[in-house]
Amino acid sequence: MKFIEYPDADMMMIDLANQLVGELGECLMVHEHASFAVPGGSTPGPVFDALCAARLDWPRVHVLLNDERQVPADHERSNERLIRERLLQSHAAEATYVSIRPEGDALPDISAELPISVLLLGMGADMHTASLFPGSQDLDAALAPEAPDLMAVAASDGLEPRITMSARVLAGAMSTHVLITGAEKRAAIERAMELDPHEAPIKTVLGTATVHWAP
Repeated sequence: MKFIEYPDADMMMIDLANQLVGELGECLMVHEHASFAVPGGSTPGPVFDALCAARLDWPRVHVLLNDERQVPADHERSNERLIRERLLQSHAAEATYVSIRPEGDALPDISAELPISVLLLGMGADMHTASLFPGSQDLDAALAPEAPDLMAVAASDGLEPRITMSARVLAGAMSTHVLITGAEKRAAIERAMELDPHEAPIKTVLGTATVHWAP
């Protein structure tokens, strides 16, 4: 794990956005498209704001979510709504959006996007990432080497069921960045380094991840 500490969150968001743009651009130099997997939640919003103003060959950037709640796309708790409002704007409005929502009774096939070119993740204070929650009834299946690319899982908060990328897909990304803020999450990620992925699902990616932290 590479750990980068920033003096403040504003600087972190801008610096991280620049790193992501650079990596996506490098990928597009050698591949037909770059897959860019992103989280929901409020924390990455400022990164998205900076990204969408960047000049990239956005139609060749395929944006998809790490996980999603099974609610309508325009629902206030929808991750898709967030990235449409914060990331798929300005220049990035030309990006190719790849939905992970169920198509009828089946989950979509995202194999053409794998391995993920650039992966941006968040982490909860409970050390979950995407919708891989410690103690979840679906965690064993999501951590299994033979897990499918996408899985329908129950939410640990008892709310809407979710769709998530499996641990195998997350761990296979070509470049991984984890974005966290605050003392509680710094302590959590340091603790996760000593735990099993069943206790700390974020551990799945930490071996190759760059962690970005600001107070």
